[in-house]
Amino acid sequence: MVGQNCWMTKLQQNYPTDLNDIQWLKIRPYLPDKAQTGRPREHGWRMILNSIFYILQSGCAWRMLPKEMPPWKTVYHYFRLWRKDGTWERINRLLREKVRLKFGKKRQASASILDSQSVKTSEGGSECGFDAGKKVTGRKRHALVDTLGLVLKAVVTAGNVPDRDGAKSLLEEISAEEDVVKRLKLIWADGGYRGELISWVEETLGWKLEIVEKPKDKNGFQVLPKRWIVERTFAWLVRQRRLARDYERLPDTSESFIYVAMIRLMLRRLAPQ
Repeated sequence: MVGQNCWMTKLQQNYPTDLNDIQWLKIRPYLPDKAQTGRPREHGWRMILNSIFYILQSGCAWRMLPKEMPPWKTVYHYFRLWRKDGTWERINRLLREKVRLKFGKKRQASASILDSQSVKTSEGGSECGFDAGKKVTGRKRHALVDTLGLVLKAVVTAGNVPDRDGAKSLLEEISAEEDVVKRLKLIWADGGYRGELISWVEETLGWKLEIVEKPKDKNGFQVLPKRWIVERTFAWLVRQRRLARDYERLPDTSESFIYVAMIRLMLRRLAPQ
């Protein structure tokens, strides 16, 4: 029953990905109060979230959910529903604000870092292409993160979409979010974003795009100011096996899993195990 599923002590956690009580209390206010359509729910939101986090971390197929979890069709139904109505992105934004406040930051960021990550895809799926720079056939994850490495916006495209074009799509989408952009002034990015994108950002959005490039007299790997933050975020993502490769048929689904990964990470920041 819903009441029985809503409360689970740490000792009752079946898997490491299960929410503990404090984490559950942090996210519960942002979930729907009741099912939007159809018959009453048989499974609580906590069990649904635990199942989705299990999928994310283990990388297993939906049909391979353990039998003690809700039916896979039920879990997938809510994952898809929350993808379509923007719930995952909304929860990501609300938790990001709480984490920023906890770490002494303003609720909204004034500076951010932009970059992309190319990942291989599995068979099937739409919007797949060859990234000639990274020599990867698959998709690109374009991400804008704050100075804590928390995702402000993520857009997934085919791998052959140039970084500048993907950045334009991402920045155009986030420019419509008034609460997020009202303090945003500065974006750091690598040399792949130089050129007309710099003037486009300033003239169209009123922000400054600053290119952080590797010193010409340095060889080998270099930790570049601010740039390392978004690289760390990409490393966080690929630690989740579902995101180590793009298994999704739709780019929108890939974007949702990015937000789910960040939600799980931020809950652990707010309420460590």
